Amino acid sequence: MTSNQDQELMRRLNQHPKLRDRLEALLNVVENVAGDCTKADEAERYVIEELRKMGNDALHCWGDNAAVKSAEQFREKSPSFHRHGKKNSTGTPPLEK
Repeated sequence: MTSNQDQELMRRLNQHPKLRDRLEALLNVVENVAGDCTKADEAERYVIEELRKMGNDALHCWGDNAAVKSAEQFREKSPSFHRHGKKNSTGTPPLEK
């Protein structure tokens, strides 16, 4: 990878801190930082678990981005729609006087 590609990858990972953390956890398994992966089946179990968590986090990030984009598109199509505002109601009038 070139320096520009490295910087672009880091920029993108920094936009998704959960994914960055999962990638770091996966690298920790590969490098056996904790020292608890002495056998291949242990390492495999850790890698599978980290990849499962990474997939879950990736889908959550995707969902968050999709919701934001959907809301932006809706606001562009309906500029008169007010998302927040004060209610104009004065309440329910009494039935008897």
